[in-house]
Amino acid sequence: MPAIDAVGEFETIQRLFKPLAHPEWARGLADDVAALPSRPGCDLILTKDALVEGVHFLPEDPLDTLAQKLLRVNLSDIAAKGAVPFGYLLACHWSERCGWPEREAFVAGLRRDQALFDIYLLGGDTVSTPGPLS
Repeated sequence: MPAIDAVGEFETIQRLFKPLAHPEWARGLADDVAALPSRPGCDLILTKDALVEGVHFLPEDPLDTLAQKLLRVNLSDIAAKGAVPFGYLLACHWSERCGWPEREAFVAGLRRDQALFDIYLLGGDTVSTPGPLS
């Protein structure tokens, strides 16, 4: 079986994930967002981008700026839809190199952008991994 990189991200989405998607809200998975009707004339816009060490950032990149990059790639998807962000969900996969000082630096970056964009953490998940930070 070929690795996912050999198959391609967009082909994987089209062949495997699109049949699982909600016919209206997922927008055909042709976009980085989902749009759920929340009240007449308004949609709730949802998005989730991930960043993986060695793919989207270098191991030596400062974790405070990494946190800001993580928020901003998602906020840009929301802005592209003309929506106003109010919060975010966060999934952290901490590698073995991430002790308390690294995690505190990451949170400092989140804190700065939360204040800048007037958003709040709404929930998520955090786990340790022997693999790369993501």
